[in-house]
Amino acid sequence: MKMKQLNRIENVIFLAGAVLMVVGSGANIFMKMWAPYVFATGSLAFVLMQLKQSYEGRNIVIRRLRRIMIASDMFFLASALLMFANQRNIFGLDALTYVKYIHNNWVVTLLVASILQLYSTHRISRELDKETEKM
Repeated sequence: MKMKQLNRIENVIFLAGAVLMVVGSGANIFMKMWAPYVFATGSLAFVLMQLKQSYEGRNIVIRRLRRIMIASDMFFLASALLMFANQRNIFGLDALTYVKYIHNNWVVTLLVASILQLYSTHRISRELDKETEKM
């Protein structure tokens, strides 16, 4: 059983979201005020299109990897929230707590999300290939 494929328009939205995420994260390094908006838009598009893909098969490994991929999507959205929080103290924390827990920690969640995404995408692809070989 294969994963549900995206149609052409959904594929364009998916790829555009990925490009916007890269542009937004790169622009945030150079302290551009618009960077969190670009990253958040891209991550929302990327996550929504990825959630639209589904797997209805019975392979437990692929189901587990799919849950890891969804966790990665949540880390992408957390990165977007932390990018906004990085611009100003939106949580109302004192300065020391803000610097300790919020300031520039969007990079950590983005790194975790990227590693999980890379791992799960690669493994799902291999598991789907194994599944088609058995048929």
